[in-house]
Amino acid sequence: MERIRTILIDDEFLALNLLEEFTKQFPQLEVVGKFKSALDAAAFMRDNDVDVMFLDIQMPHLSGNQFLKTLSHPPVTIFTTAYSDYAVEAFSLNAVDYLLKPFSFERFFQAVQKAEEALAKKNPSNPIGTQSTEQPSFITIKSDGVLSKVKISDILIVEGLKEYVKIITPNKKYIQLESMKNMELSLPADQFIRVHKSYIVARNQITSIEGYFIYLGKVKIPISRTKKQEILELVFGV
Repeated sequence: MERIRTILIDDEFLALNLLEEFTKQFPQLEVVGKFKSALDAAAFMRDNDVDVMFLDIQMPHLSGNQFLKTLSHPPVTIFTTAYSDYAVEAFSLNAVDYLLKPFSFERFFQAVQKAEEALAKKNPSNPIGTQSTEQPSFITIKSDGVLSKVKISDILIVEGLKEYVKIITPNKKYIQLESMKNMELSLPADQFIRVHKSYIVARNQITSIEGYFIYLGKVKIPISRTKKQEILELVFGV
């Protein structure tokens, strides 16, 4: 397997060290640079090839978003930030993932997978890491100390439990330390919908709607008032 040349950019010392510790768990990732500012990273990238970039958004002088816009041929980019407000702009800049701090190792693992898939698409004649060019068909979940691959097509409901989430499939329930925002960003937007601050559901499992509740078969889920019209349009076509 060819090594993936990776750089880490974050103005917070602890965040930068955590990123480095996480990347050490992946032998395919070769950290070729750590930087506390986008300006330092820019100077490095003028003379060095980079495959993947973990990029903080809120930094002095030049934000992560601004920096990415200056690059004519940017590497595969994963944003890392404590702010959810920038997600739409981040994906409009073709970032492959958006890690909302504090993120778990399992969430970082998913981001690495997305980066490998993006690299395989970018360099089909010289793939790095994974050979697959398809969208990921599963997510990785750590529940009760066990790391499991769960098919995205099997996920029915994600329920928020403060700092944890409960992931419900037809045959099993998983509880993982994760935020609802990160789960929402991890799941395909064309297959799942956030219907309430505490619930994400699979669109194709919604069978009916009554007042401010939807039903997945016999399972009753509350919906937010602000989400009702979106659900009617996306799910019921009205």
